[in-house]
Amino acid sequence: MRRTARWCVLLVLVTTLTAGAAGATASAAPPSPHAARPAAATPVCALSCDTLDPSRAGAETFPVPTVTVNGRQLQLHVDDIDGMAWASVDNAVVNDSVWLDRSWDGGATWDGLLGKAAVPASWTGTRTLMYNLYDPAGHRRGLLRACADAQGVACTSWARTAVCATACDGAGTAAGDSQPVPPATLNGRTFALHTDSSGMAWATAAGGTAGDEVWLDRSWNGGASWPDGSSLGRTSVPSGATGTRTARFNTSDPLGKLYGGAVRACGRAVEGANGSCTAWARPATSRAAAAADALMYSYDPNTAYWPSSWWNSAVALSTVVDYMRETGDTRYAWVVGRTFQVDKAAFPAGARSSDPIDGDFISRATDDSEWWALAWIDAYDLTHDATYLNEAVTIASYVNGLWDTGTCGGGVWWDRERTYKNAVTNALWVRLTAALHNRIAGDTQWLGRATTAWTWFQHSGLINASGLVNDGLTGSCANNGQTVWSYNQGLTIGAAVEVWRATGDSAALSTARRLADAATVSPALVSGGVLTESCDTVDASCDDNAKQFKGVFMRYLDDLNSATGGAYAAFARTQADSVWNADRDSLVRLGERWAGADPAAHPNVRDWRTQASALSALLAAP
Repeated sequence: MRRTARWCVLLVLVTTLTAGAAGATASAAPPSPHAARPAAATPVCALSCDTLDPSRAGAETFPVPTVTVNGRQLQLHVDDIDGMAWASVDNAVVNDSVWLDRSWDGGATWDGLLGKAAVPASWTGTRTLMYNLYDPAGHRRGLLRACADAQGVACTSWARTAVCATACDGAGTAAGDSQPVPPATLNGRTFALHTDSSGMAWATAAGGTAGDEVWLDRSWNGGASWPDGSSLGRTSVPSGATGTRTARFNTSDPLGKLYGGAVRACGRAVEGANGSCTAWARPATSRAAAAADALMYSYDPNTAYWPSSWWNSAVALSTVVDYMRETGDTRYAWVVGRTFQVDKAAFPAGARSSDPIDGDFISRATDDSEWWALAWIDAYDLTHDATYLNEAVTIASYVNGLWDTGTCGGGVWWDRERTYKNAVTNALWVRLTAALHNRIAGDTQWLGRATTAWTWFQHSGLINASGLVNDGLTGSCANNGQTVWSYNQGLTIGAAVEVWRATGDSAALSTARRLADAATVSPALVSGGVLTESCDTVDASCDDNAKQFKGVFMRYLDDLNSATGGAYAAFARTQADSVWNADRDSLVRLGERWAGADPAAHPNVRDWRTQASALSALLAAP
């Protein structure tokens, strides 16, 4: 049950502390034991769920001053590693109590009495359990304070009121001044939103008069609401001036795992009560950084994947790792370990995929398992932690049991039921086995499997006479003529490049170039110079799988581009420029159709799958 500050004061007859009076005491008669109490708050789960024991805290800091109430010491403890806090009271007597308040709107209202604990007989203090400061899955930023009833009620000030990234709210300087959205106007005034190279934002007022006001609103959920970020930096035009500016504020809170925050500039003219605001925008410190923030916006730290697609999450993780490796921006490094720790377990059908997950990222869908193996190879390349490479070996060892020479002379089955041999499963297998060889010193086993699989793939009939890869084989082991998907083409290119690295065989690199050359000019995959899946033309729509296909193609074309000294750089630049200029909205959400679409006639679908796909295009551009 949520209570306003005034209600709580009337209920318990206390005087709470403000931030400016931190460290003072407040006393009053204790509340009646029969008084109504707020209902339990809805539990919040981030890295851990509310009510974690403080003994499991990863860190301990004291961000606000200790409060003394009738000789008792009240403290708020914050664990910034886990984003949680707890309260303690010391020098206390029996039946003194301590609890936490949590606010989601900057302290205007709160859920009270969280974790309330009373001092037992013969003890001189006690503590609460831990509660989350942040709710990244719900896109909320909370504040916590410690309160105690010790023959008088007192509270600390709220913790983490300012967002701190490169600098804290209201402080710092950085180069750059861009205006991501058009300014708002009102009675001849102009209110503009500005961002700098560090991702901070500020608002300006121009063309006005003394008393005009300007401020920022900040939202953690794309502008749907902004309860803790209303009227940030509100300031008035001074006497004799026609304009002013606010302080700078962050749009990312790394402590809270809150990425992709949105801001808008608002203002009010002195002669009226009406105001005017710009559109919401996410700052773009660079193309790739802005797109990565928008992708991470959808990651759920509690379930440790992007709900709710299993193999797509593996590819999204690889894309985030690609971003970190290519840019050196390691803000998301925690995601690798978190995903591994949580999702290595077994899950029933429906929890992560429509299929059960057996554990170790293995399921009946062979290609899903292989995507995760490649993700852990990418994680190994980023971290050099052998745990991830060993996980890829575990998955690959399972997949090896599905290699079968009894049908079509070889190839890995697409599923455990052995119903289909297709391009995606076998291109993944070649890439995976060759990648393992290239990372395991002294290996011969994986190299043998890679070369055998690559030889089989080239002669399987999956590659048609035009140099394009069809979806799979018929029951009689012939090319089935099904759709040429960009990810099959890209994976086969990536398989050939990794075999070339493993063997030094120039023929493999030549095959990769032949496949890339065929793809980049084929009307089956390219329209107007822009990569276009058969399902993402303006009169069609892709399912959740195909939304991510083009990014896979660009990821492995980028690999080939590096191996050939930039032979495909111009094509990659065209894709990235089209994504950025035609396929992006003011929140840097990147859509299915890289060439853009008329939003009225043909809405461009945008979700985290299309975001990951388009980010790969941005990363591939030199």
